[in-house]
Formats: sequence, C-alpha cells, structure tokens
Amino acid sequence: MSRRLVGALLSLLAALSWPAHSGAQALPRRPDLDGFIAALAAGRGDALGYVSAIERAELNELYGPAGAAKWLDTDGRPTRNVRDALAVLNGASDDGLDPADYFQSLVAGLLPGAEAGTLAPQDLARLDVALSAGMLRYLRDLHMGWIDPRSIGFLLPTPHDQDDLALLLGGALADGQVGKLAVDLRPPLAQYRLLRAWLPRYRALAANPALVPPRAAARAIRPGDAYDDIDALRRLLIALGDLSTPAAPSPDSRYQGALVEGIERFQVRHGLAVDGVIGRRTMAELGVPLAWRVRQIELALERLRWLPHLGAERFIALNIPMFRLWAWNAAPPAGVPAFGMDAIVGRALSTETPVMAAELQDVVFRPYWNVPRSILLKEVLPAIQRDPEYLRREDMEIVGGDDRPVALTPAAIAGLRAGRLRVRQRPGPNNALGLIKFVFPNRDDIYIHGTPARALFSRSRRDFSHGCVRVVDPVALAEWVLRDLPEWTRARIVAATMGQETTWVALPRPIQVFLFYTTAAVMPEDDTMRFADDIYRHDSRLEQALERVHQRRTRPVSTWTKSDAG
Repeated sequence: MSRRLVGALLSLLAALSWPAHSGAQALPRRPDLDGFIAALAAGRGDALGYVSAIERAELNELYGPAGAAKWLDTDGRPTRNVRDALAVLNGASDDGLDPADYFQSLVAGLLPGAEAGTLAPQDLARLDVALSAGMLRYLRDLHMGWIDPRSIGFLLPTPHDQDDLALLLGGALADGQVGKLAVDLRPPLAQYRLLRAWLPRYRALAANPALVPPRAAARAIRPGDAYDDIDALRRLLIALGDLSTPAAPSPDSRYQGALVEGIERFQVRHGLAVDGVIGRRTMAELGVPLAWRVRQIELALERLRWLPHLGAERFIALNIPMFRLWAWNAAPPAGVPAFGMDAIVGRALSTETPVMAAELQDVVFRPYWNVPRSILLKEVLPAIQRDPEYLRREDMEIVGGDDRPVALTPAAIAGLRAGRLRVRQRPGPNNALGLIKFVFPNRDDIYIHGTPARALFSRSRRDFSHGCVRVVDPVALAEWVLRDLPEWTRARIVAATMGQETTWVALPRPIQVFLFYTTAAVMPEDDTMRFADDIYRHDSRLEQALERVHQRRTRPVSTWTKSDAG
C-alpha cells in the first residue's frame, strides 16, 4: 500500500473518537472472536495471504491457544495501539522497507468497517491477526533484514541477540509502547543512522525534474574547455553538494574555476581518479540516475541489518567495493573509528573477496606464503614448466608435510599435481604477504596482510588480489591489534618485521572482523556520502532476492503455487 494511503488512514484514525481503553492494559475477552483468531494464528486457511513458518510460530506464541484479540476492544474497535502501529508501518520506507509487505492493503480494507462497528467477527479476527503479523514481520525485517544473507552466499552469522519478537510485541502492546519497540529494534550502528538520514535527501533529489544529467561530450572535458551543457552540470553539482556556492556563469560556457573543484569533490565521492577532467568514467557517474543512488542506499541499509549488534568490543571492518578498512575501539554512537586505511581486494569475476564475519586470532611477522592450490595449478606450475629458475627467482620452495624442502624433479612436479607436496614463498620483503599477516580462520583461507606491490595503492580502483585483503599500513594495524599486549610496542613490531625468524603472536582476546559490501556509505572520517561501483554485481543479485521476497509476500492468494501455501 502507498504511503499516501497509509497517511490517510492515520489522519482518519486521529480524527475519530478513540475508545477510553488505550491498549496499555490487558484487553477484555471477545469469546466470539477467539476461535477465528486462534485458527488464523495457527495458519488454517489463507485469509491473511502469505505467512512464513517463522511468522506463524511467532503468531502462535503471541496469541497462545486462547486466541484473544490484541488490537481491538470489546466492541471490536481499534485501540490506540493501532494508531501507533500504523504510524510505524507508514514509516517503513524511511528504513528502505516497503509498507506493502506488512499486510497494509488488508488492514486498509478492514479498518474503516472496524471503526464503524460493521465488521463480522471473522473479519475482525483477520484485522487483529493482520496487524500482529504485519508488526512482527516489520520488526524482524528492521532488526535482522528482509533476507538471510547466508541464502545468497554471504558468510555472516545469525545475529547473536535472537530476540523473542512475539514476547517483545506482547509486552509493548500491554504497555502502549509499540512505537518505542520499533525504535529500540532499529540497528544501533552509526553508519545505519547516517545512511538513514541521507535517504530522504536523495529521494528528494531523484524527484526533482530539473536535475538531469549533463549531456555527454565527444571527448574528455578538461579545465578551460568550452562545454555547451555547463548549466546542467552546475545545477547537478550544486544539488549534490559538490559545489558549495553557485559558480558564476561563464559567458563562453567554459569549464573552469569552482566547477573544476566541484568535479574533483564529485570524483572523490564516487571513487574516481581525482584529476578534474570529465572523462568517460566521470561522465558515466554523472549520468547515473539519482533513483539508483536511492536504491544503493536502501540496499546498504539492508546489508547493515545483517550485521551482529556490537557492544563495547573492538572490531575491524572492510568495505570491499570502496577499498577501505577501518578499526574501531568499540561501536560508538558517533561512529568515529580509531583509524582507517586503503586496501586492495580480490579481482572481480575471478578471485572475489568473500563477504564474511570472523575472529582475528593471530598476528604473524615475516610469514611464509603457502601458495593456495588453485594458484599453484593455474599459475605456479605452468611458470615452473616454462622456466626452471622460477622458484629460485621468486624465493619459493617445494615442501612436504614436514616442511622440509624438496628438490625440483619430475617426481616433485607429480607430487605437486597430486597434492602431496606444496609450494611456499620464504619470508622477506618480496613475499606476497609482505611482512605481517593477520589471521582470522575461515573456510576460504582469507586473511589481511601487507604487500610489496605498494604502487597499486595509488589506483582509484583496487581489486587486484587473489581474494585476500592487502593493507597499505600493516604496521599501524598491528600496533592497534596488539594494544592489549603492551610489550609489543611499535619499535618491537618494526624489529620483528626486520628479523630473521617467523613469529606468531596470539591475541589474548579475538577481534571481530567484518568483510562487508555496500556501494553506498557515509565516510566516518568526514561524513561525506560516497558511492562505489558494484564491482562484484552483488547489488543486482541482492535486488533480485529482495524482489522475490516482496512478490511472494504481496502476490494475490489466487496466484499461489503449492510451495507458497507452506
């Protein structure tokens, strides 16, 4: 149902004379309704539409075997809790959710009759259970997300705080605190709050018909060049906040001065090379529909709902498509990290860095690099066969299970192919892992490490690795990670990287690591709204998954298949 329709319902209900009962105490029983309510809550019949097995279990818990009404008084009229619930559901789109998913069409059709006292008991029961089902579904979506991230291949755990939503809603109904419950279950992350604040701003921009993309030029537009659509460019940059003060119109439509500075700010916010030149990539980003920017923010909010709710523990977070890693001493309300640094992630389409949550347990100085089997077969073995000196030149060696070196022979090559032997690179400044490795056990053998290829950090797009995460300043990260071990000073860390031995340091307490993926984010360093390319096409896959959920929830019962009824 549209926001306009729900808003009209709210206005109607506010104008009506509400019954004296506010919903802040136990409602009197309506025996004529109880049987109908109990049957609906148990899932007998299809009078509500689609209800999942989890939602049905929550309804059974909320109503119990007696099936007493939760939202109606003895006259069958709505209590004030209904007004509060409609206010909550009307605001679902403020979190990137869709009010139509929460039985709003059904409620809209039944509510006027309930107010007028003309509904039959069966329909009063449908109204009561629809309000409960809608609120329970909304609270779950708000607190944990529309979909389970594991269903689309993301290695994220089930949230630690498995709240009993039926119990919480029952308590909120008894106390008249339905609105407060929704606020309390919203993710507490600062990033979520900041993105939620930006969402209506971009919706307003997308609805402005005057904001059209500037016309593409036949060649790159450089500072000082004439450009015939300079006014459209100026309007867009002002609206986006990249041009803080209106630039004086140039009589000959020159691209210069403040406009160049505005484009440079735009390039920073969109992960582009910052050169002030409106080339192919910059023009493409200027042409992205603002409605898609809105959708990127909505998808980011959904992904943030998947994350465990963090308390006072330290954690590390990497935003994969923004090539940026941050470390927090806790999850503070302001969201300011201890520090951030640039990162390199896995190549798109081939060796993508997985979305996951894990626990950092060890720091390794001067690590060996045990070449993954996929890289061994695809890259190292062909290189050895082309050049017998390859292993020596790359400071690599063949070893067995006891880590003893094995000479390069045809038998050793056969052992490598069969998986009996492996190749590793010795520690040193040319080691692919750099001089420090951060270990957080996971099924894909992904870790964070340094790199000798530091020139790659100057690139604006940095998906170059085989899946692991390379960081620009591993010493600073090690210093923060080892903070609980005071003997590991910065000087000792640097000395360990320059020594001769491989050194493992176990952390006294693991640190949470989140490798996550959003193409819209508010930078914690400066609160700027930034967007990134969907390098792994995760946005499109998530949008398809969300659309499937939406269609299943809102499809008319007459179109159901056998699987929908379960």
